[in-house]
Amino acid sequence: MQNILVTGGAGFIGSHLVDLLLSSGANIVVLDLLTYAGNLDNLAEASVSSKYKFVRGDICDTELVKHLLQEYNIDTVFHLAAESHVDNSIANPGKFIETNVNGTFSMLYAGLQYWEERGKPDNFRFIHVSTDEVFGQLQMHDPAFNEETPYKPNSPYSASKAASDLIVRSWYHTYKFPVIITNCSNNFGSRQHNEKLIPTVVRTALAGKSIPIYGTGNNVRDWLYVKDHCQGLMQTALYGKVGENYCFGGKNELQNNDLVMMICSILDQIKPNINCLYSKSIVHIEDRKGHDFRYAINPLKAQTELFWNYSTNFMDDLYATIKHYAVLNSVIAENYAL
Repeated sequence: MQNILVTGGAGFIGSHLVDLLLSSGANIVVLDLLTYAGNLDNLAEASVSSKYKFVRGDICDTELVKHLLQEYNIDTVFHLAAESHVDNSIANPGKFIETNVNGTFSMLYAGLQYWEERGKPDNFRFIHVSTDEVFGQLQMHDPAFNEETPYKPNSPYSASKAASDLIVRSWYHTYKFPVIITNCSNNFGSRQHNEKLIPTVVRTALAGKSIPIYGTGNNVRDWLYVKDHCQGLMQTALYGKVGENYCFGGKNELQNNDLVMMICSILDQIKPNINCLYSKSIVHIEDRKGHDFRYAINPLKAQTELFWNYSTNFMDDLYATIKHYAVLNSVIAENYAL
């Protein structure tokens, strides 16, 4: 990998991936439309590098994508740009079809033209980053998802990602276009949008507001540290087999109730509330429509073929994440007061 295009690079996972790729010495071009989930502050570290270039633009703009591939002689594409919040997909599903399905098609269409015009170089890779939600839901004692699990998406978001995955797959089987698909479990770490669970819990707790949990709070998620995921993506490009899928998970399955209690306990240590424990502010709210019960991933294939592994320091990584958001929210509160 010498010249890399990262779509959605101003987002949560994308910005961490950009930092990692820059540390490898590669030249990075970021394409991001800077919608509500994109933030140039996420790329502050990258912006000082001479090997970094930012382009504000839409992945649905096929001509722009092809121009960037040609101008920067791209050999590797990491396609992360996507609408990603389930609640938003329920309220506005059309946007998810436009970005996740049509946008991915535009990326593939431009990529195929570029690849064929270059004589189908062996070193070109198109890494499509997806989610475990395309597999549907698990019951408590079901085996974890793997690369052979059938697709059964249950939300407009997961359906749009499943559709994009299948279009990517078709590009390999029809055109032999060198794609690889990855599916990951719930990521956590710094720079995540404040609508997601962990930032929401920290923000509402520190503001003295009720801490919301959907439904009973018994839903289970498998949590993967964002830096581990990005390491897996880089190793996918280096060692992954064209046409294959790879699943990344952290083997940290937690009920939402338990995760929120952990966050509250960490906040009690680093930003204690003199009036009461943060957990006293937890409230259960109306459940999300079509709320999947459990996700879990078996990452054995990625471990074996990509020489990748997840972190075994979940509590340390979670503590660092909570501390990051606690400090960030304190700074925001102080600036607002001024």
